Amino acid sequence: MTAITFSHIGITVPDLERAVEFYSMAFDCYVIMGPTKVSQDDSAIGQMCDDVFGAGWGSFRIAHLSTGDGIGIELFEFPKTRPEKRPFEYWRPGIFHICLQDQHLEERVKRIEALGGRQRMSQVRYYYPDEKPYRMVYCEDPFGNIIELYSHSYELTYSAGAYV
Repeated sequence: MTAITFSHIGITVPDLERAVEFYSMAFDCYVIMGPTKVSQDDSAIGQMCDDVFGAGWGSFRIAHLSTGDGIGIELFEFPKTRPEKRPFEYWRPGIFHICLQDQHLEERVKRIEALGGRQRMSQVRYYYPDEKPYRMVYCEDPFGNIIELYSHSYELTYSAGAYV
């Protein structure tokens, strides 16, 4: 069998327009579908959402973006979603970050910061100092979602036996 491919990730945000602007400008994502309202009804999408969210979800707003390699970023804004400062509890079960790739990490971090995000780490780090140019850095979007940046592909970074 062939390994499956990654389709998209869904991220809940308190300000959909700001999130679309951030992800499209910070990461050059394509806007596939701008902010759109989805309401609970008998449509196909309404029924799908009933299955996912349960009875009484009402409505939400959604936008669809895509990275240069076709991976989707689904942005959700629910009526109950409010800005909040959450503690960084990386040890809790669940997804604690997404990772995007760009060989120009330092320039990308400047764009992230200019658009309201922040760099979490004190500096960009090398996986193999003085051996290979593979770098990484953790950042946050304006809403506190963690975004890791790699300079090279996941396969290149780890196939050489990282941490050995």
